[in-house]
Amino acid sequence: MANIQSAKKRIRSSARNEKVNRMRKSKVRTALRQAGIALAEGDLAAAREAVLHATSQLDKASQHGVIHRNNASRHKSRLMRRLAALET
Repeated sequence: MANIQSAKKRIRSSARNEKVNRMRKSKVRTALRQAGIALAEGDLAAAREAVLHATSQLDKASQHGVIHRNNASRHKSRLMRRLAALET
């Protein structure tokens, strides 16, 4: 257990940040899963909405440093490519 005041505060703030980051990452995973399901079903309107939501969640997560920006970019690119294939 930490004895120094700043170390105790760091433990508290790290736990708080861990909880927020876990929530953000969970939202990203859920959005990606829903977008994949919508794309697999072939419903164009639902797929567009799901992909847009997933893109938004990926951007938010990468802005806050939860995931790397290249990771977010890669996922967005793959989703957009699948959506374009569905549209044609």
